[in-house]
Amino acid sequence: MSQCPCVHINTSPCPCVSMSLSPLHVFLSPHYPCCPHTLQFGRTEVIDNSLNPDFLHKFDFLGQAFCTLGEIVGSAGSRLEKPLTGIPGKKCGTIILLAEELGNCRDVATLQFSANKLDKKDFFGKSDPFMVFYRSNEDGTFTICHKTEVVRNTLNPVWAAFAIPVRALCNGDHDRAIKVEVYDWDRDGSHDFIGEFTTSYRELARGQSHFNVYEVVNPRKKMKKKKYLNSGTVTLLSFAVEAEHTFLDYIRGAESHACAGNPSQPTSLHYLSPFQLNAYSLALRAVGDIIQDYDSDKMFPALGFGAKVPPDGHVSHEFPLNGDASNPACRGIAGVLEAYQRSLRRVQLYGPTNFAPVVNHVARSAATVLDGSQYFVLLIITDGVISDMAQTKEAIVNAAKLPMSIIIVGVGQAEFDAMVELDGDDIRISSRGKVAERDIVQFVPFRDYMSGGPGAGLSMAGLAREVLAEIPDQLLSYMKARGIKPTPIPPMSPETPSP
Repeated sequence: MSQCPCVHINTSPCPCVSMSLSPLHVFLSPHYPCCPHTLQFGRTEVIDNSLNPDFLHKFDFLGQAFCTLGEIVGSAGSRLEKPLTGIPGKKCGTIILLAEELGNCRDVATLQFSANKLDKKDFFGKSDPFMVFYRSNEDGTFTICHKTEVVRNTLNPVWAAFAIPVRALCNGDHDRAIKVEVYDWDRDGSHDFIGEFTTSYRELARGQSHFNVYEVVNPRKKMKKKKYLNSGTVTLLSFAVEAEHTFLDYIRGAESHACAGNPSQPTSLHYLSPFQLNAYSLALRAVGDIIQDYDSDKMFPALGFGAKVPPDGHVSHEFPLNGDASNPACRGIAGVLEAYQRSLRRVQLYGPTNFAPVVNHVARSAATVLDGSQYFVLLIITDGVISDMAQTKEAIVNAAKLPMSIIIVGVGQAEFDAMVELDGDDIRISSRGKVAERDIVQFVPFRDYMSGGPGAGLSMAGLAREVLAEIPDQLLSYMKARGIKPTPIPPMSPETPSP
C-alpha cells in the first residue's frame, strides 16, 4: 500500500485545494488543474526517516474525518469521499481520499547468472558454488535477500533463473548497492568463501551486456598477492521484470461476499444482556467491521447452524438468520447483528454442531462464479465444538479449488484443537487421501485479543492483522493458479468543481 495517499480537501468557496501525505512531509498543493483558483497553501518542515512524523508547522483547522485503510481501498477506484466535521455549527466541506500502490512494490525481477573460472576449493574435486545476494540498509549493513541453489562439482556453473520482488532486492531504490557473495558448498556447513562483487538494480536492469560481467574478488587474496586479478567472473545471462498482480488489483475490480456463522442463561455465550454485547456479538462486530470494508455492496448472507427452527422445530445447520430463505442477506454488519439477536428469540439452540452444511452452502455459490469476478469469504464464529469433523474436512478440501476462504473465530475459553487442525498451517488438511489444493482456512482465537472479558479492552490492530493475515495470499493463489487477471478499473469521469 502506498504510504503517500493523496487527500483532497474541498473547502468553500473554492473546493480545489489538495493535501498530499507522505512519510516525510505534508504539504498543500494544486490537484485540480482545471481550476484557476489552485495554489500552494503551505508546506511543513521535513521529518527525516520517520513513518510517524510529528510536525511542528501548523495549519488552520479545517475539519476532521475518520476512516480505515480498508474503507479507502475497498471503495470504487480506491476513492473514498467523506464529510469533514469538528467545527460546531459550520459545514466544513468534504475530504476525498485516494489510495495508490507504489509501483516498485509490485515489480518482480527474474534473473539468471552463470560463472566462469571460479577458484577450485575442493581437494578431490572442483567446487560446488552457490551465490548469496544481500540488500544494503540505510545504516551501511547488509541483509540477505536471496540464495541460489548449489551447482555441484564445477568451476563454470550456470544457476537456474530465479524471481525476486524488487522491494526485497533494493527496497525500491534502484541505485542502492547489492552485494553478491560466491561460496563453495561444504556438507558440514563451513562453506568456503570464493569472492564477492557489488552491483545495483539499475545496473542489472541493463540486461545481458558487458556492463553485467563481474569480477569475483576475494579481498584477502587481493591483499596478499600482488599479481592477484580475481577468483573468476559472474555473468548476468538474462533479466526481466514484470508487475505482479496484488490483492488490491482483484478487490478493486471484483466483488467479495461474506457469510456469518440457553440465551436466557448468563453463563451462555449467546446470552442477550441488556447492558453489553455477548461474546458472539462482540466477535461478529469486531471481525465484521474489519472485513466488511472489502465487500462492495455490504450485503451479507448470514446463516446460523445448530438450532431447531420454526415452524416445525426441525434441526437445521444452515438457516437464514433473518428468516428469509430466499434472500438471507443482511445490510452491513449492523444488519447481521440485528438478525442474529432476533433469531435467538425465535429458534432453540440445539446440537449437534455441524460445520459442513454451511461450508457446502457457500461452496455452491462460489462454484457458480469461477472467473474471478467474485471471491467469497465465509466467517464462522464458534465456541469450538464440532460434531462432523470428517465431513467438514471433506467440504474444505473440495472448497479449496473454489474462489473462497474461511475465517473461523473462536469465542469463549474452550480448547480449540479441532479449529487449529482445520486451519492447516502446520499440516495441510486432507480427506480420504486427497490433500487440499490450497490453504483456505484462517483460525483466530478471539480471546487472545481481549483484555478482561466481553466489554473490556480489545486490540483491534492485532485482531485486524490476524483476521486478514492469510486472505490476500489465499485470493492470489486462486487467481494465479487459474491465470485470472484483475478486472481493469474504469477511468473516473472528470469532476466539475462547484462554484
